[in-house]
Amino acid sequence: MTKPISLCNDRLGDLGIEGPRYDRLALTPGIVHIGVGNFHRAHQAWYLHRLMQEGQAHDWAIIGAGVRPYDAVMRETLLAQDCLTTLIKLDPKEISAEVIGSMIGYLPIEDGNAPLIAQMADPIIRIVTLTVTESGYYLDPVTKGFDANHPDIRHDAANPGTPRTAFGAMVAALRMRRDAGHGPFAGLSCDNLQGNGNVLRQTVVSLARLSDPSLADWIDTHASFPNSMVDCIAPVTGPSEKALMQRFGIQDAAPVTHEAFRQWVIEDDFCAGRPDWDRVGATFSEDVHAYETMKIRILNAGHQVLANVGEILGIDTISGCLAHPLVAAMFHKVQSTEITQTVAPVPGMTPQAYLALIETRFANPRIVDTTRRVAFDGSARHTGFVLPVIKDQLAAGGSVSGLALVEALWARMCAGTREDGTEIAPNDPHWGKLQKVARAAQSAPSAWLAQENLYGDLATIQPFAKAFEGWLALIWNNGCETALREYLADMPATTNLVHIK
Repeated sequence: MTKPISLCNDRLGDLGIEGPRYDRLALTPGIVHIGVGNFHRAHQAWYLHRLMQEGQAHDWAIIGAGVRPYDAVMRETLLAQDCLTTLIKLDPKEISAEVIGSMIGYLPIEDGNAPLIAQMADPIIRIVTLTVTESGYYLDPVTKGFDANHPDIRHDAANPGTPRTAFGAMVAALRMRRDAGHGPFAGLSCDNLQGNGNVLRQTVVSLARLSDPSLADWIDTHASFPNSMVDCIAPVTGPSEKALMQRFGIQDAAPVTHEAFRQWVIEDDFCAGRPDWDRVGATFSEDVHAYETMKIRILNAGHQVLANVGEILGIDTISGCLAHPLVAAMFHKVQSTEITQTVAPVPGMTPQAYLALIETRFANPRIVDTTRRVAFDGSARHTGFVLPVIKDQLAAGGSVSGLALVEALWARMCAGTREDGTEIAPNDPHWGKLQKVARAAQSAPSAWLAQENLYGDLATIQPFAKAFEGWLALIWNNGCETALREYLADMPATTNLVHIK
């Protein structure tokens, strides 16, 4: 067996797959990206790589960054292979791969974030992008306002020169740019948040205002924070994903698998310029909100519809959930009768067509997207993805029975055991509290909805609260599958799904 090729600049000419056709040593940076995970490399970095392959954007290369100690592991891994990444496309019909090279460096991870601040303060950096998860923006879970009382935020307000958070580092860098007479950079969130640019502006400006109100005004006036919608399923890399590298003859310590589908819709509001990402498939739109509503509600909320019941039933993957007749039928019904009712069409796509696309994507058996990954941080994902749909349905007088079932399944999952008795390992930043309440809700279902920090006043709205309490009691007394069958009992005869026995 031929020895695998080590992934590095010197061996790019020896690859048996497509790799960078541009001179990586001639690239100069224009973007700092904070939070270098699989999704970033499969999505934003890929779009830029494709543009570079066309001879464009060679002055927009990415410098990677992180603010937590665990980011150092990814930094060391990527620097050892010259920040190159192998992307493996898992199409149901075939598996293919390419090596991308749009990232050219990774900043040291240090307390106080001095290297990150210095890099963002350099006017050569014109965009700072982030993937720091939905829960990483220091938001109150109910009001979605800025949480000025979080310990990290209090630290950064008191120590603006040595911040702990990515946002504190951005504020410090913007202060240095202002004081040096330079303009600001644009801040571009690539996280699954409704109005993610607005949220990023709120966090950065609010944090700046705690220590320097005049700087906050300058940022709010001169910097830009475009909204964006991002979409591509990129599972966690494990042994099976790394094993796929053998067929391509490459030694890559951090490959990324991904589906064939990608979408990126961006508001064209960049204060210091931008790459022409639209040349390689991104969409610039003045109505990002419509696209993100469709995606966040049908895909991201849809993930929560599947992941919690999958965990309870011991189904390891999202494709496995879609292969389970009861779970697949429940997913389709909740989507068709409740979630899609709150979604408007976008150019070229109706909610119903998008749902069909999502069902196909989720069912792809090559994408080993675990229910555990998708169920992670439910306290942020349910409040961000599912509860807004419930509120809109209630306001419109629509059905919430299916969504109440979804919330009951989350409550059951948070008890920490599957129906076969095995343990569900902690999977939320607030797992201890959630588990305590979930176990109390086994005998008193209303205890779960009494978490006002999550549900606000939904416990007082009877169409939802009554349905939730009934479903949770049924799940505990008779099991998930019984609850799913009861929910599906009035399935319309016109459904195109299998008949449920």
